[in-house]
Amino acid sequence: MSDLLSEFDLLAKLRARLGTAGDRVVIGSGDDAAVVRVGGAVSVTSVDAFVEGVHFRLATTSMRDLGHKCLAASLSDIAAMAAWPGEAYITVGLPEHLGEREMLELADGAQALAREHDVTICGGDLTRADELFVAVTVVGYADDPESIVTRRGAAPGDLVGVTGALGGSGAGLLLLERKPAGIDLETGARLLARHLRPLPLLDAGRALAAAGVSSMLDVSDGIASDLERLCECSEVRIEAKLEALPMDEGVPEVGVAAGVDPLELAAGAGEDYELLFTAPAAVSAAVERAGDESGSRVTWIGRVSAGSAEGEAAVTLLDETGRPRRLAGWDHLRRGREKKVAPPGRASR
Repeated sequence: MSDLLSEFDLLAKLRARLGTAGDRVVIGSGDDAAVVRVGGAVSVTSVDAFVEGVHFRLATTSMRDLGHKCLAASLSDIAAMAAWPGEAYITVGLPEHLGEREMLELADGAQALAREHDVTICGGDLTRADELFVAVTVVGYADDPESIVTRRGAAPGDLVGVTGALGGSGAGLLLLERKPAGIDLETGARLLARHLRPLPLLDAGRALAAAGVSSMLDVSDGIASDLERLCECSEVRIEAKLEALPMDEGVPEVGVAAGVDPLELAAGAGEDYELLFTAPAAVSAAVERAGDESGSRVTWIGRVSAGSAEGEAAVTLLDETGRPRRLAGWDHLRRGREKKVAPPGRASR
């Protein structure tokens, strides 16, 4: 496999090859989830795959945490589309060194989160595999296509916002992988929870949609990459200020202790599963209230402008001096050979 091949370029070619057929399809591949008409309503479906050694390591992740995290990551896609969650289906490839106990622990972790969000795990599949993998399909629902928020609605003049705080999951991964010294136990426990037990922002997604956001996606690959995906779908440019990023408490300390720039964690580590969105300035106050009322504080980090000329970068990240800085989020195919655990891939894209 060529080191120059981009995950996102390959996905674009696959979408072009497969196309989107069928009168029922409202939104096909390329967003957080696919949207299909079912009678007068719509179903919203996302598929994710998680592979040992790529997305997680059993040396640092319990089976119960893995079940939680895989389902949470998939439900985050439903949140980004502003849909109600419904059912989930889980397929597991089980290597020979794992058995009934581990499988039941994974099921317990997924089921505990499912109960919190009124999600029914309806079934799936189980097979033998050389490496542990988990594939999750989640289905959500909305009353009509108009209530769905996609990546395609950003317009010049819109503000760019994000919920919550960033970098916490990446810092938690550093704590697991590198064990930097000098981090107090409370901060460490909270950051580990951010990485191992993320929370899908289902209430926030619907609240932000009702408040008038124009586009939305979840922060899975890091905002440096996720902003690019938003620009591609909406055919716009975005300028964002790195100093405005709401960095999770403890991220600077962990980054410094581990020898990693905290901004790389906040903008590029991914797996925070916050919501990244755009909104017209006229509804900014309503969006802020919606975030507060759903428990997800909103921070404005940039602005949308007209699409860039061919060859120009669609996303400009400005440092504290106002100069552009290059930061990259996760790309499985370009960075997959590095000795680092990646954030979950998006099989439904």
